[in-house]
Amino acid sequence: MEEDNPLRFETFLYLRGENFMGMKNGVIRILIGIAVCVMFVQTVDAQRFIGSVVAGCNFSQIEGDDVHGFYKVGFNGGLGLTLPVDRKQHWQVCLELLYSMKGSKKTCQPGYFLTSNYGESMFQDVDWSVPIDSTVKCNISLDYVQIPLMMRYEDYYSGCSFALGFSWSRLVRAKEIYNGYLRTTNVRSGTYKKNDWSIIADANIRLYKNLSLNIRWEYSLVPIRVTQFEYMRNDGSSLVETHKFHNHLLSMRLVYFINEKFYKNTRVNKYGQTMGVKWLREIPDYNE
Repeated sequence: MEEDNPLRFETFLYLRGENFMGMKNGVIRILIGIAVCVMFVQTVDAQRFIGSVVAGCNFSQIEGDDVHGFYKVGFNGGLGLTLPVDRKQHWQVCLELLYSMKGSKKTCQPGYFLTSNYGESMFQDVDWSVPIDSTVKCNISLDYVQIPLMMRYEDYYSGCSFALGFSWSRLVRAKEIYNGYLRTTNVRSGTYKKNDWSIIADANIRLYKNLSLNIRWEYSLVPIRVTQFEYMRNDGSSLVETHKFHNHLLSMRLVYFINEKFYKNTRVNKYGQTMGVKWLREIPDYNE
């Protein structure tokens, strides 16, 4: 990490932001559509489809912005549909519609920034109506509407499951402060790509009947931004580097499955102790 080296200084990072109300009508239609599916999942072959409600938080960073650590905390939540693909329901296809708040954050000691050490490009896209905050090294807020698609395997008797898949996200809000200055970039400025393609891996741990704890890892497959950093040395020379930004985050969420039924586990070992979790998920008989 180079920010402690007095011979190197970042000179610019173009940042912009826009209000959530700019979300496109198509995304709103998708949200309404999946909400209707979850609400009426019990009336349309409910034995096969499982609806869920998800809520939790992201701990995120942006790889490539010279700020390290999962310090940015944001909301992650929405709706989900699960389709078991075998009779014992070990294998499941999962689709979600989420609002996910990603980004990067790092604070510093007051007076860390000396503006005389930066070139003119450092001050491009600065909102001069907002005073500099010398305690903020970086605060990037990127909000997305996200659609993950995953294949999940569940161990029936432990209640635990593991999933791997991909995700498409659409940027709906962007706001940034870098080196103390608020930037004027917004969603339409092109500073950040509107689409974010990611790989996802997660695990579910059943807490009680329909309620599970979900832990998820996510990383952008394609850079969400490509930019150049110019580092100025004390001898007046400069070094220009190309940086590729990738969203990188960990999520912790609670998942409530709407239309699952459970029965008490009666399996015991030779000592009379229950084998596995207390409650087992009921598997419907599709031949009925």
